[in-house]
Amino acid sequence: MKKILVTGGAGFLGSHLCDRLIEQGHQVLCLDSLFTGSQKNVEGLIKHPNFTFIKHDVVDPINIENVNEIYNLACPASPVHYQFDPIHTMKTSVMGALNVLELARKTGAKVFQASTSEVYGDPSVHPQPEEYWGNVNTIGIRSCYDEGKRAAETLFFDYQRVHGVKIKVVRIFNTYGPRMAADDGRVVSNFIVQALKGEDLTVYGDGSQTRSFCYADDLVEGFMRLMNASDEVVGPINMGNPGEFTMIELAEKVLRLTGSTSKLIHMPLPQDDPKQRRPDITKAKQLLNWEPTIALEQGLEDTIAYFRKIVTP
Repeated sequence: MKKILVTGGAGFLGSHLCDRLIEQGHQVLCLDSLFTGSQKNVEGLIKHPNFTFIKHDVVDPINIENVNEIYNLACPASPVHYQFDPIHTMKTSVMGALNVLELARKTGAKVFQASTSEVYGDPSVHPQPEEYWGNVNTIGIRSCYDEGKRAAETLFFDYQRVHGVKIKVVRIFNTYGPRMAADDGRVVSNFIVQALKGEDLTVYGDGSQTRSFCYADDLVEGFMRLMNASDEVVGPINMGNPGEFTMIELAEKVLRLTGSTSKLIHMPLPQDDPKQRRPDITKAKQLLNWEPTIALEQGLEDTIAYFRKIVTP
């Protein structure tokens, strides 16, 4: 049994990771400030003898002894949330990375960084391989997240080089599934909630921009494979679903699966919104024998079923 710290553990992805780690018999410390996470996401684990919830912000130093592994998932990940307090978002990425890396240095723990495809910005290379350095606006409204995550990656690799910390870095592409926040502003939850409420579906721009959608369970499996891979497999490694869909295609799938008669309305494209995003997952396949297994329609059905319970028309 390992003692594993999951920062952001009450969030959308963090809570699914906690579930899997508890299933495997580990002792799990779930640390979360509850800014975007929710204790409801881990309510099924609260009474489990191997689970501990710690309310704490990673911006502040973390003092835990004898931890074996750290998964750093602490950071608001949707534009609505990370733009709400952009300075704190940047601090969460940078100071949070410093604090988990210091903890890893002191305890000898292996530490995992949940980075993001946003480090590629609005990419001029498609699909995006890990070697691509990106096309990021350093001073735009999304920069607090994009640049924060880029700086966190820098810190991880410097701690590896300077202090010999064992690191793992994954770049997450668009992910969806149960426990997404209804108000997080991401396109899958937006479309599903609007469809279930009978509201118009908001499409930004002409809807031709593309995204690749990976179901949460697939992604968590990838996280664990990377953490358990040999120390030489460090990353960064892209994780996402290479299936690429336009926003119009996604909207039509949601309308069909919900049985909604909602219409589509078009709004101006937000600043620095990427026109296309699709991962090159060659490394994940070769090094981890990982690729997504859950098709978009199947994942959408499960996600819609979750939102039906929490959204009342």
